Amino acid sequence: MKKSSAKPHLKKAKVLSSKIVYDGPIFGIRRDEVIEPSGVRTTREVITHPGSVVVLPVLPDGRILLIQQYRHAAHQYLWELVAGRIDAGESPREAAARELIEETGYRAKSLRVFLYMFPTPGFLEEKMYILLAKGLAAGEAEPEEDEKIISRPYNRKKLEEMIRTGKLRDAKSVAGILFYFRFLAPEQRQKS
Repeated sequence: MKKSSAKPHLKKAKVLSSKIVYDGPIFGIRRDEVIEPSGVRTTREVITHPGSVVVLPVLPDGRILLIQQYRHAAHQYLWELVAGRIDAGESPREAAARELIEETGYRAKSLRVFLYMFPTPGFLEEKMYILLAKGLAAGEAEPEEDEKIISRPYNRKKLEEMIRTGKLRDAKSVAGILFYFRFLAPEQRQKS
């Protein structure tokens, strides 16, 4: 018997049929009949999403700026990094610059993607880009009509305490902050 030379982790599902169940302004829902790479034939419902950005703004003194806003799906106010959807025709960098101004008023001289991830790959197509924002200049925030946001800078010790004690529970923010501290923060680079 001849073995396949294709790498199993590179195979994709064969889509037999696809139906848009819901198409809204923020996300959609699609139902796909597929044969997965393992050979399993199944139905998958997927939330479609254009992608999003998360901005990790580092102030000149090294503190990281967080925002707090009410999140209806979580039924509470959450501390988190600046974030938002990528609009049609925008690059992650353009979306990050827009979101940073909208939510905090800050403008960044430098914005670069340092991590991308899939927040909930079991049913959500969203690809999330996390960008490091440096060279920040303060300005006037330009929140959307339905956004009531406050912002506050935190040092590393306080952020780690907030994560450890559960005060900071937003997954994208926890992932971005911990990745930054572990792999990108200036004091970490000097130790390696």
